[in-house]
Amino acid sequence: MKEGIFKITGVLFFFAFVSGAIAQPDKKYDQHVAFDPSFLSNYTSPYRSANGAPAINYWQNKADYSISATLDTVKNLLSGECTITYINNSPDELKYLWLQLDQNLFKEGSVGFYSQGAPSDVGGYKISTVKLIENGKTALAKYIVSDTRMQIRLSLPLKPQGGNIIIEIAYSFNITDEQFRLGVMQTSKGSIYEVAQWYPRMCVYDDIHGWDALPYQGSGEFYCEYGNFDYFITVPGDMIVAASGELQNSEEVLTKTQLERLGKAKKSDKTIYIIKPEEVGKTETRPETNGSLTWHFTIENARDAAWAASKAFIWDAAGVNLPDKKKALAMSFYPTESMGENAWSRSTEYLKHSVENFSENWFTYPYPVAANVGGNTGGMEYTGIVFCGAGINNAKTEYYVTAHEIGHNWFPMIVGSNERRNAFMDEGFNTFIDIYAQDDFNNGEFAPKRDGEY
Repeated sequence: MKEGIFKITGVLFFFAFVSGAIAQPDKKYDQHVAFDPSFLSNYTSPYRSANGAPAINYWQNKADYSISATLDTVKNLLSGECTITYINNSPDELKYLWLQLDQNLFKEGSVGFYSQGAPSDVGGYKISTVKLIENGKTALAKYIVSDTRMQIRLSLPLKPQGGNIIIEIAYSFNITDEQFRLGVMQTSKGSIYEVAQWYPRMCVYDDIHGWDALPYQGSGEFYCEYGNFDYFITVPGDMIVAASGELQNSEEVLTKTQLERLGKAKKSDKTIYIIKPEEVGKTETRPETNGSLTWHFTIENARDAAWAASKAFIWDAAGVNLPDKKKALAMSFYPTESMGENAWSRSTEYLKHSVENFSENWFTYPYPVAANVGGNTGGMEYTGIVFCGAGINNAKTEYYVTAHEIGHNWFPMIVGSNERRNAFMDEGFNTFIDIYAQDDFNNGEFAPKRDGEY
């Protein structure tokens, strides 16, 4: 017994000695050390140079999505069928696949459920079927779901350097006014649905981590494969849909007047109404339907897509002038409660300027449309579309939030960083480019912008 006491005493003395040594630094803190180039070890391989640029054998896998989704506004339920064509460009055989199921953040038992306090009555994804198509043959997939991830186990490994497989998933989930990054908001003229992280999507397989399958916890959303999106959103016929990418069937879902106004907006530097405030909710703003309409959108070389729908939207737009005489379209969608020069009536003006400024200074905006939606999401970015709070009633704040959220289309959307592991990178870069855009806007109307203001 005494021997044990002596051992414990010795251990305590050792830790006391070490703690004392640690507590007595032999030099002052040098902040430059934390930002020294050697602080983060450089990774080099046949695929990736030490400076971060792709090396001669660099590769990325690809995921193309074809999605059909239906919004049930009575049950507040979204149901969908997602077909993913996954191409393995890596040098490795893949014996299983990992997918992100971000809606499981709202399922009791997930890590994010406890960290975010997500509502327990939402329940996350309800998966109906998972099928694989290999070599023209369709079979039910063997899979397991863990937290916000799904692992599909393959009967035969997916071949490297161009092997492909098709995944078909039927699913549904509930939408409430309590969710994080998406949800429904009531207005005087109808509900606004903002719908994001709304389909099962591939985890990234890369040369650094292999499968990067960290669970989603509500922040650090994005690390996704690039690909093309071809998707169809079916909603009640009185609703307008704003979405990532370009509308493909405008003549089916818009009126002749709206098509004419859109044509003018594409050529205009000033904001033009597509649906005027006094027109919101009126039957003449919608084509004749049998109860529902399907909106068809596409976006290429993107790593995500999101959308919003409502019959309460004011809709306005203006043309965006990009380098090399390229064009894009800036659009805003917001309820009548958000009107006003200090609120959303200048949203498209702010959005247009931000895209033009970032394109001129950093990299040309690669997508045909940039959209800003006013709803219950405080501020969140997706490819080609951003969600900002409908309750903003300060012109300077409205400009900053709009510029900041669309700025994320450069970092991480275009640059392609791993936001789930390194969220500080995109927020830091975006804060940096915001300064120059805001100082430049309208001869310095909201200048100077500095980090500590917001």
